[in-house]
Amino acid sequence: MDFGFTPRMEEWRQRLLGFMDEHIYPAEPVYEEQMEAAGDPYFHPPIVEELKAEARRRGLWNLFLPGEQWGAGLSLLEYAPLAEITGRSPWLAPEVMNCSAPDTGNMEILAHFGTPEQQERWLAPLLEGEIRSCFSMTEPDVASSDATNIRCRLETDGDDYVVTGTKWWSTGAMDPRCRIAVVMGVTNPDADAYHRQSMVLVPLDTPGVTVVGGSSVFGYHERGGHGIIEYDGARVPRANLLGEEGGGFAIAQARLGPGRIHHCMRLIGMAERAFDVMCRRAVERVAFGKALGEQGVVQDWVAEARIRIEEARLMVLKTAWMVDTVGAKGARIEVAAIKVAVPRMAVWVIDRAIQTLGGAGVAGGFPVAALYAHARSLQIADGPDEVHKRSIARRELRRYLPGA
Repeated sequence: MDFGFTPRMEEWRQRLLGFMDEHIYPAEPVYEEQMEAAGDPYFHPPIVEELKAEARRRGLWNLFLPGEQWGAGLSLLEYAPLAEITGRSPWLAPEVMNCSAPDTGNMEILAHFGTPEQQERWLAPLLEGEIRSCFSMTEPDVASSDATNIRCRLETDGDDYVVTGTKWWSTGAMDPRCRIAVVMGVTNPDADAYHRQSMVLVPLDTPGVTVVGGSSVFGYHERGGHGIIEYDGARVPRANLLGEEGGGFAIAQARLGPGRIHHCMRLIGMAERAFDVMCRRAVERVAFGKALGEQGVVQDWVAEARIRIEEARLMVLKTAWMVDTVGAKGARIEVAAIKVAVPRMAVWVIDRAIQTLGGAGVAGGFPVAALYAHARSLQIADGPDEVHKRSIARRELRRYLPGA
């Protein structure tokens, strides 16, 4: 097996690395200054639009979509090292290249399941980076790790659906540019557990839709926010249905699979950023008469971190290759496995970086505390570790049943 980058992949990597060094990293303090001056965690700072224009000028735009009709024509395996690089600056790089969640997943399902009219109205401006979107599935009153529990109702009334329910963790909903929500709700309560739900497109300016607030993550407010949304008899045309009625669960799985892989790719970049911080501190800081990097315990952390990062990267690359070659269904175990292994790795590496920094690790001035909050949340988001491990175990044990 050849682990080298093809000339095409290397060309993309060098373009992106140059963009990161010349524009993204120097813009991070500017971004922080603009956010602090605004005093609003959901403010859209001007630096983001400046960087978006530069990314488009360089052709670093919509890299996540494999088809050349809307994306860069990259395979998932080709996109993996690029997504990893963007993960080194998760606050800026993904968004300025129009490759950030939840828009990526929403664009993918609009591309696969949307009607031409839906694609013209919503996919086109999302692809242009003109608007943002949110994904409204999780609910506060049920264990949403089991999506069959969803209670939000999508009731038919003539040519409309009437949407009633409360959603939370609708990532992106707090962004002032968020215009559309992909809402999962029950259309067929008498159907089996996997065909009760459907997905509809609900513009956020629809009467009856209220974004009542946002949830923080360990006290951090991500700029797009995690919205709490009340749908109180919100009425949308039945033409806003995504795919087929009763197909919401299948669409959710189709959406979350690639999204999980994208998260894992970026998490490797986050771990590498924390690793850099840890190693620089280890060679610069002296304790008990010698540099931290000469202390056996710190050397163990550095070695272990490198081993874990490389293990995770290989798992992600294999999973991306499998999705490209046999499809997402054929790579279900691998997708579930990386969704457990990679956040766990990133949390461990970032935690060791925090420990190496000491008090500075939990204060401002270093990115590791924010990286930790983001990485730790991904052991829950898009399905908690326990659900993915349950899925892996069931599929593995099924092969040992009599007659299998």
